[in-house]
Amino acid sequence: MPIDPYILLLLGTVGLAALLPARGTGADIASGASTAAVALLFFLYGARLSTREVLDGLKHWRLHVTVLACTFVVFPVLGLAARGLVPVFLTDPLYQGLLFLTLVPSTIQSSIAFTSIARGNVPAAICAGSFSSLVGIVATPLLAATLLGGSGGGFSADSVVKIVLQLLAPFVAGQLLRRWIGSFVARHRKALGLVDRGSILLVVYTAFSAGVVQGVWHQVSPARLGGLLAVEAVLLAVMLLLTWYGAKALRFGREDRIAIQFAGSKKSLAAGLPMASVLFGAHASLAVLPLMLFHQMQLMVCAVIAKRRSHDPAEDVTAPEGSGRPGSEVGAGTRSG
Repeated sequence: MPIDPYILLLLGTVGLAALLPARGTGADIASGASTAAVALLFFLYGARLSTREVLDGLKHWRLHVTVLACTFVVFPVLGLAARGLVPVFLTDPLYQGLLFLTLVPSTIQSSIAFTSIARGNVPAAICAGSFSSLVGIVATPLLAATLLGGSGGGFSADSVVKIVLQLLAPFVAGQLLRRWIGSFVARHRKALGLVDRGSILLVVYTAFSAGVVQGVWHQVSPARLGGLLAVEAVLLAVMLLLTWYGAKALRFGREDRIAIQFAGSKKSLAAGLPMASVLFGAHASLAVLPLMLFHQMQLMVCAVIAKRRSHDPAEDVTAPEGSGRPGSEVGAGTRSG
């Protein structure tokens, strides 16, 4: 099973926060730096996303509506159903983190990568991930306001306003300035990618430092972590099956089904961590734990599925399906895994 090196960095950051948590003035500085880094992160997201790509992607609206429904409807419904697992498998704080996990948008980079490996519809995966991230800036805090209420520690209506201002305003600014800075961002994509990852590490350090200082980690036992992993494994399996066979029932072609499966079954660590730090405050360390575990699990499982799908027989292109792309069911479901 592949281990994402970035996960090792995240775990190292958690270890650093456990040994040397930010306190007092240091915590204030780390919090301010984290806020600035997240604002920069979403500014760069806005500068990267081409308006033309968005308009072109709207032509394949059935696929995008399907992915958005999986991300912001089916996932939250499953999260609400998991409430029945408290307190046998999950503690209430872990359940709040699990429910928050189901509310965050889909990934972009890994959805594209796995769709490409599996020989799926890569342009659709790009647009679907981008649309999900954009919608999530507004949808995630609103869903959290509705479903989490006041149970999310530092969560409040003010948090919703704060997250929209901290994430949406920089994103809009990036879109407005894209005409002048878009080429610079494209040329330095690799270097600016370090800003993405560095800002997330800073958010993790700040959140887990606050948790260590307040002693929230004493609330989690190895048995509870095992229960959380089992619940998340079932959640991922259900979403992978629903996205594949649901897209098949909707008569999408093989390439589109692959894009729907990988974009509709995954959750974004990059988008979820900054939101959790705003919504949950000092309780963010427990809130992001389910998301961090799910992120690594989805990478490992989807890497295996993508490799298997890359060996699928080519579809017969003589019979069109309802997705607007040619294809038939020949060989498409033989390795649904």
